[in-house]
Amino acid sequence: MPFIDFNTRKKKKVLPGIKGPVYHSTSLTLGQFTLEKGAEIPRHYHPQEQLTYLIEGQMEFIINNEIKLLKPGMAAFVPPNAPHSAKAITKCKILDCFHPVYEGHMDKETESK
Repeated sequence: MPFIDFNTRKKKKVLPGIKGPVYHSTSLTLGQFTLEKGAEIPRHYHPQEQLTYLIEGQMEFIINNEIKLLKPGMAAFVPPNAPHSAKAITKCKILDCFHPVYEGHMDKETESK
């Protein structure tokens, strides 16, 4: 499948206040998520590299205890196994890319558009 329309893909509920469509190729996972104001991603780690690009809003991102306020056009790179967490200061829209595939997004509850 050379083209993916995130506008027509079903949304996955990742955590309370966080949902969006996800695509898995053979080697990476790409998600387009909306985070409601105040939504939190608790501290965790995983073996995948992660790149989070902020499209809209403001998000506090913590990687290895380093805190950064992300604004539109900024990104956070999470190395493999690095502890990280995040909080939506305002309503946010992000692109999350994981390499290799992030199995954690394969079994989430599916919602309709």
